[in-house]
Amino acid sequence: MSGLTHIGADGAARMVDVSAKPITTREAQAKGRVVMKPETAALIQTGQAAKGDVLAAARIAGIMAAKKTGELIPLCHPLPLDAVNIDLIVTQDAVEITATARTTGRTGVEMEALTAVSLAALTIYDMVKAVDKTMRIEALRLTRKTGGKSGEFSAP
Repeated sequence: MSGLTHIGADGAARMVDVSAKPITTREAQAKGRVVMKPETAALIQTGQAAKGDVLAAARIAGIMAAKKTGELIPLCHPLPLDAVNIDLIVTQDAVEITATARTTGRTGVEMEALTAVSLAALTIYDMVKAVDKTMRIEALRLTRKTGGKSGEFSAP
């Protein structure tokens, strides 16, 4: 009907049948950032946030989120993840987040990487919102993917 894989010929939403796809190693990387006041970034960098270690909490939240992606996003396949890495870099006025997810399976891990960045960002926001209500989460995007029928993708 529409050419979208999650829409059947009858127009109804459906989970894509991936059973005929070959099992390959697939990896995806996503990025995003939480922009904040320099004083807030300094609190995070020095570990002085009242709620504790912001970066450790964000890293764990991102990993947990990637593992739960199939439960959070309708029609998304639950995937056995081989690895999820969350890298966090504190700059003068932001925390830069990079998530990399890897699986050996029949479908990609783009949504897992994007979900990991999203929840890591929300955790950072939650942990320091009391001192900086002007924070904003931005630039959430897929930056790289490998494996599968569509091949490699790398954002400029």
